[in-house]
Amino acid sequence: MFHHFFGFVYLSAVSQLVSRTGTQAECPVQLNPQRVVVRYNGSVEVNCSTLITHKGMGWEAIEGAVPMTRDKIMITWRVSHLTEWDIEPFCYINHEEQCQVQLPVTIYKTPDSVSISIVDHRGPMIEGRQYELQCDVHDVAPVQYLTVKWYKGQTLLNQNTFTEDSKTPVNETATLLIRPDRADDGAQYSCEAELELGAEGPQPPPKRTSGSLNNELYYKPKHSSSTETIIKNDEVTLNCTVKANPAPTYTWHSEHLKEEISSSVLQSSTLSPGNYTCTATNSLGSESKVFIIKSTAQSLFCTL
Repeated sequence: MFHHFFGFVYLSAVSQLVSRTGTQAECPVQLNPQRVVVRYNGSVEVNCSTLITHKGMGWEAIEGAVPMTRDKIMITWRVSHLTEWDIEPFCYINHEEQCQVQLPVTIYKTPDSVSISIVDHRGPMIEGRQYELQCDVHDVAPVQYLTVKWYKGQTLLNQNTFTEDSKTPVNETATLLIRPDRADDGAQYSCEAELELGAEGPQPPPKRTSGSLNNELYYKPKHSSSTETIIKNDEVTLNCTVKANPAPTYTWHSEHLKEEISSSVLQSSTLSPGNYTCTATNSLGSESKVFIIKSTAQSLFCTL
């Protein structure tokens, strides 16, 4: 609200400012552009023009105010380093009455940092358990235009938006629940803070991404099948290798084995027909698989 311009006092207009503010359709001035999005400490320039004869027009603002002038039909609000978060500039004109049009100004600031972590957890994650990821966004404004996006590798998992109405920088936190399985072994999680400021804002929208959360995943051994039948030729290969983390140990049991074997693969030309059970074990559990060796003669008999 203003009280004087170049020594002219407009006391009668002060009480009427609220009723005489409005859109450009109601007040005979045009702003170009009609809305501005400015980076904090950035520059801004907006023209206010009219097509009518007037008794004076000017800009009121905390920064860059333009004193009232009578001999121009266009005046420019200009600030080289905008630092007032709550600035609400308006252009006014004295015609039959005084009216004003406010310029919507959005001042934004990209985050100082974006980081990702697991809430209340250290060490490897365990397959099938639920974990809460946290994304911390530091010193960002305005938060109502912030979107936090969650990624696993290049895949978008989810996104969060915020409803707080704050013009000044704040710290914000978003969370995501995950339940990883063995297919996620080696997956890299990250979060990205993006300011979606509309058509008047920078394109593409400014964003900042966290580092990757590459947490180790533990899972028990799991065979693709519980049994496998092999026809004996000159040499037989029994492959019990299975994915697991931590790496599993292997034990073999069969009435045909005379010694303990700890390898994941049995390869021999002397293995007799029969059943061979392999058990893969790690700290999370164990799983067995039965290999059935049949002789060529047994195979032919079964097909008859």
